[in-house]
Amino acid sequence: MPTADLVFTGGPVFTADAVRRRATGVAVKDGRIVAVGHDEVKEFIGSATEVVDLNGRMLVPGFQDAHVHAVWGGLDLIRCDLSEESTKAGYLARLAEYSAANPDKEWILGGGWGMSAFPGGTPRAEDLDTVIPDRPAFLPNRDGHGAWVNSRALELAGITADTPDPADGRIERDPDGTPTGTLHEGAMTLVNRLLPATSPEDYLRALLIGQEYLHSVGVTAWQDAILGDYGDAGDATPAYLAAAQSGQLTARVVGALWWDRTRGLEQVPELVARREQSRAGRFAATSVKVMQDGVAENFTAAMIEPYLDGCGHHTGNSGISFVDPAVLRDAVVALDQLDFQVHFHAIGDRAVRECLDSVGAAIAANGRGDNRHHIAHLQVVHPDDVPRFRELGVAANMQSLWAALEPQMVDLTLPFLGEPRTSWQYPFGDLLRSGAVLASGSDWSVSTPDPFAAIHVAVNRLSAPSQKEGDFDVFLPEQRIDLASALTAYTAGSAWVNHLDDTGTIRPGNLADLVVLDRDPFAGSPEEIGNTRTLQTFVNGERVYAADNA
Repeated sequence: MPTADLVFTGGPVFTADAVRRRATGVAVKDGRIVAVGHDEVKEFIGSATEVVDLNGRMLVPGFQDAHVHAVWGGLDLIRCDLSEESTKAGYLARLAEYSAANPDKEWILGGGWGMSAFPGGTPRAEDLDTVIPDRPAFLPNRDGHGAWVNSRALELAGITADTPDPADGRIERDPDGTPTGTLHEGAMTLVNRLLPATSPEDYLRALLIGQEYLHSVGVTAWQDAILGDYGDAGDATPAYLAAAQSGQLTARVVGALWWDRTRGLEQVPELVARREQSRAGRFAATSVKVMQDGVAENFTAAMIEPYLDGCGHHTGNSGISFVDPAVLRDAVVALDQLDFQVHFHAIGDRAVRECLDSVGAAIAANGRGDNRHHIAHLQVVHPDDVPRFRELGVAANMQSLWAALEPQMVDLTLPFLGEPRTSWQYPFGDLLRSGAVLASGSDWSVSTPDPFAAIHVAVNRLSAPSQKEGDFDVFLPEQRIDLASALTAYTAGSAWVNHLDDTGTIRPGNLADLVVLDRDPFAGSPEEIGNTRTLQTFVNGERVYAADNA
């Protein structure tokens, strides 16, 4: 019997395998799991073996974030990070502090503000002018679908009452047409095209800071949901390649190459070339990201029926399909034939349907393959489309942290969706019961990357204690899923989406990507799930994070 390099004993092991068998010990040799069991695993202990006593705490497979923006999150952390504030006063104070501390910066950049802090979700330029009057400022919100700019930025961009809205966005305006300082979706490009280029050194620094943060919450692999020239962040692919080639990339990363929604199928050969050029070490850009619509809060999520106004009457606005459905079908057929995975963004029920229809067209044209297409977000899903995920083999990529009542949902979403669409939101329970593959992601830096904050909501349909804003009722309790299914989605489910088939479960032969928790979350009440923390994170059997109290 070989001597193990690493042995975990003395605590429950969540294997995430098909039968979710019980175990209390795991042995690791040369970066792979060699044994899973109970006391017999101790036979692998030799004089050079590191033994980790779980002491009743749980060992789980490494979490895999199936939809995250790791470099963007890192950039926010090294710029003006507003994510820890929640009020207009808090944002302005943080911006004033950052501006004063960085007098040489040509632009004030950062982001992470929440829409619920402002009337109608739209901050104003004159408020930003009070703390940044002399330099342009560009600050995307938490979801990345809108930006707050000051008057200097509007002036430099030439945005006036006469500036038309772009086809894929909207300039927020006063009744007389004057821009207010909020830019939605494609309107952000009117300003962000002027931003100074981010240096390769800052991209790499942001990636490594983001990786450190993700490891600290137990994430060992992820899918970066946009690699390409999108928004103000630019293309992080060179940073991934540099980190992978130097050995600094300790995580496993799948990149989703950005589908330019202003172009058509002529970009497919370019994507093929980029895929071939974007492989190194633990990084491979084998997916293509299609953002099919916007978000419900600014009425750009694509809906089958129009949005309501504040009085409950139908408007003339049903949102935006960023990619024409006919072009989308042809694109997905072409990408599927070339063995690309397609990673869709779809918030509204029309966008979800258009994405499913495109996969159906790909199956009809190419047959069934193993590309493992997935749709992220899934805020509003028409009940007729729920069983189609299983039928078409499309994974439901959940950002379950959002499936709770909080100020943004209550004030900026529910009144404008109305029934029955309100009850169609985030139907994770129905998707699970239908037999769909569930995967999970955070969309960080849109929201926290902590898997247990999201798992808490998936199980309880209430915000996790660390994320709670107000006292709200359970949101659509019939869409709760059990803890084992939620954990499996964040491990085995996301590993399936990422084509990392020797990760995501704890079984002999798999790579030793493992996480030690500070408790057994099954042993406590569901209300305590969100308090679970990561103590140690291992990739390939190598420790990449240890908490102070590990």
